[in-house]
Amino acid sequence: MQYRTIGKRKVSAIGLGEMPMSIEGRPDEAQSIRTIHAALDAGVNFIDTADAYSIGGADTGHGEKLLAKALASWSGDKDSVLVATKGGHYRPGDGSWHVNSRPEYLRAAVEASLRRLGVESIGLYQHHRPDPSVDYADTMGILKEFLDAGKIQMAGISNANIEQIKIAMSILGPDNLVSVQNQFSLVFRSGEKEMNFCEENDVVFIPWSPLGGIGRAKSLSGGYAPVTEAAKRHGVSPQQAVLSWMLSLGKNVIPIPGASKPETILDSAKSVDLVLDEEELRQISGIHP
Repeated sequence: MQYRTIGKRKVSAIGLGEMPMSIEGRPDEAQSIRTIHAALDAGVNFIDTADAYSIGGADTGHGEKLLAKALASWSGDKDSVLVATKGGHYRPGDGSWHVNSRPEYLRAAVEASLRRLGVESIGLYQHHRPDPSVDYADTMGILKEFLDAGKIQMAGISNANIEQIKIAMSILGPDNLVSVQNQFSLVFRSGEKEMNFCEENDVVFIPWSPLGGIGRAKSLSGGYAPVTEAAKRHGVSPQQAVLSWMLSLGKNVIPIPGASKPETILDSAKSVDLVLDEEELRQISGIHP
């Protein structure tokens, strides 16, 4: 495994996105724990979840409880693992997703996340998605409150635009916003400007759905000729080629491919060892002479 840095924490260059193990169509718990253990044993020590990763209602916090259980039964160094969770999204249980960034909601959410994860302080806590009904600066003030109280060790934001990133930096302080998690993939490039802004400001950029989305990774990466051709030349999967390309975009980029099977995350983890040449990278980026 190769490593990068979030704040002062050394983390694997490829993280694990826990979401597929908690929402609709999720595997049984035993398979999910095998998947998490396989990732950890392969050197993946950065795992992303959220309180909303669940089927909703009474199932809220499924992902956090799953990670706590998997870590408790893992024989490795638990202190080396950075668990990132998020708050500000919720699912009532009817299949829908909603946002809530009211201060009282976020305060209750962080306390619930602490209990489910079984920790006194959350390694990385991220605001999940902007709430149009709440001033973004006020929301960042709540994150600053969590930092000051020691409830969270590092703060991040998700699904944020450049203006919101600037607000977060100004409220939290330039050294206290450690990460931005936005959607970014081969076919979803609108997050590129935020990624570049993060690099300029020494903030980690965490692409979610880096392979194109749950259930779509094969069609999106496997059907893209420059990817399949590079993968064939190197004898690797198209997914590895995509992740290797993404890692080449900047040392501050840490993709978190989702997985629900051990073999899937093990394949993704191998992408750190794949080195694509400049022409392959240009072709995958869609840049032609």
